Amino acid sequence: MEWVGDARLAAGPEATWYLEAAFTPGAHLGSVYDDPTTPVVVTGVEKLTTIRVPSGRLVVDAPWDDDDVWSYEKGLPTRPPRELAVSIPPGVYRVEIAWTAGPYEFFGEHFDGVDCAAIRLCINDEPVAGWEMGLGVDEDIDQLQPGDEPRFFSDANVGCFADAGAWSTLSAPFRTFVDGVPAPRDTERLADGWERVRDESQQADLVTFGAESGGVVWLGRTKAGDVAAIVVTSGMAGAKA
Repeated sequence: MEWVGDARLAAGPEATWYLEAAFTPGAHLGSVYDDPTTPVVVTGVEKLTTIRVPSGRLVVDAPWDDDDVWSYEKGLPTRPPRELAVSIPPGVYRVEIAWTAGPYEFFGEHFDGVDCAAIRLCINDEPVAGWEMGLGVDEDIDQLQPGDEPRFFSDANVGCFADAGAWSTLSAPFRTFVDGVPAPRDTERLADGWERVRDESQQADLVTFGAESGGVVWLGRTKAGDVAAIVVTSGMAGAKA
């Protein structure tokens, strides 16, 4: 029997087009702001790193926010992370970036306009038959209003994938500030300033990525309903079915 998703979570035509085009090198994702003659083109898909998720429970959220830091320093409980309601098979997964370029000129200076279109966690290589928004464990589908896009928020424009079972350890390096300024942290540096944290005791990881003000999490489902990919987009609209 083929998977049939809930229409309240289903990606609309615009979102579906974007999610598929963003990982297709050469695809056009629109045009440069104020210059309709210059397209924004997908230049490639890059493997950033891998992530270990031994619990099968996945957090997709900001690794910290201002309230968390204050609570952490005072020894108070911090808010729970946004763990996805869907689980995935325990394993090691690729984290990929879709890059775009849209050259532009600003006050006589030329820029290449390189940007990240989306981040993808590859669960398996089966074709995606449909896309839906990924709810958090504490979110109720019956509370969604037409046009709602459940998402995570980020004060610092940073998101992450992380194993939920090891969240306390994995997120700890991001919760140390000195006079309101992030203190240097012992993390593995990846491309473009992104980071990875490893918890060897649990064989689990956290990987950060850029997420302007946060992002919407999309689940790519196979015909059988299995999750083949988890994609985060920050700036696009069009979730409405």
